[in-house]
Order: sequence, then C-alpha cells, then structure tokens
Amino acid sequence: MARYSPLALVVLAMLTETPMHAYRIQQLVKLRGKDEIVNVRQRNSLYQTIERLQRDALIAVRETERDGAFPERTIYEITDAGRDTARMWLREQLARPAREFPSFPAALSVLPLLSADDARRQLEARAAALEAELARLDETHDAALAMQIPRLFLLDGELMRVTLGAELDWVRSTVEHLKVGALTWSEAWLREVAARFAQADSPDSE
Repeated sequence: MARYSPLALVVLAMLTETPMHAYRIQQLVKLRGKDEIVNVRQRNSLYQTIERLQRDALIAVRETERDGAFPERTIYEITDAGRDTARMWLREQLARPAREFPSFPAALSVLPLLSADDARRQLEARAAALEAELARLDETHDAALAMQIPRLFLLDGELMRVTLGAELDWVRSTVEHLKVGALTWSEAWLREVAARFAQADSPDSE
C-alpha cells in the first residue's frame, strides 16, 4: 500500500495535467503557491517522493531528454494506479480529519514552565507574527482575485486565512486575560494544584 504524504498527492495531481520532470514540478509548486502547504524547500524531499511514487508504480518514466548543455532530465507520467491512488487519498483527506500533533498546542500544554508575564510577552510576539502572516496571505489572495483566478484554485489559501485569523483572535484574547490577571499563576499556586491532584490520584483517597 502506497504511503500518503501531502507532497506525494500534489506531485500526482500535477502529473495528471501532463508528464514533466522533477524540476518543472518544483517550479509549478512554487509558481502556484503550493509551497505554502507542502515543503519543497529541500529539493531532495521532492526527489525522494518521486522515487517512492515510482517504486510504488504510481508514476513511471516516460522518457529522458537532454536540452543543450543541461544534464539529462527524466520525464515522469502518472499511471492508472497513480490516478486511482490520488483520488483515494484526496477523498480520505477531505472526509476524515487527521489527528495531527502541532507544536503550538504542545507548548500551551506546558505553559506554566514560564511565568505569566513571560508567557504573555511570547504570545504578544506570536500575535505580531500572525498579523504579519495574515496580511501577507490577504495580499496574495487579493492579487489572485485581481488576476481573476477562479475560487476553486484558491480554497487552500482561504482555509489558511480563516484558520490563521481564528488563531490570532484566540491569542489576542488570551494575551488580554493575562494582562488583566484573569489568567495567571504562581509557583505557590502551582504547588497547591499539584498537591491537590496528587492527593486525588492517590489510592488512599478512595
């Protein structure tokens, strides 16, 4: 069974359009803004994905071409199995929320390692970064609309903007609660809470 990855799905989707070489795939990923959702910063990750798709018979070598003084380039095409797998992966990803393990919730789960003031400062910095990223995405979206790109091809960006906006609202609210003291903690309070839970978890407490 072929192993799913976001990059593998994007590669298969691009090869449904036309056969192409790895460098062209990388170019299109960046040109279409898909590097916002799949990581192609390391070219090696793309080549590894292509090798795996070929090994799993989801893509095949169509031909090898040479353009002047440039090295030979291998042209890949999608197979029937690749088309079926791409559709299967797409249906699964659309219908079933994946259980992911993002780093921000993990950091929030151990927030008391910092003081309340320190945590507030870090969250204020995050809010500023989120604002800048949201402004960048809005600018990209507006440029796409100006180019009359159909909404069908902007859905991933829409979701990113909505998700980012919701996170920004939450971070701002939490920062405000930290500022006014509605959310706070101290070493003494943390020890008290730890002792209370330890007592509740003790077999002797039953």
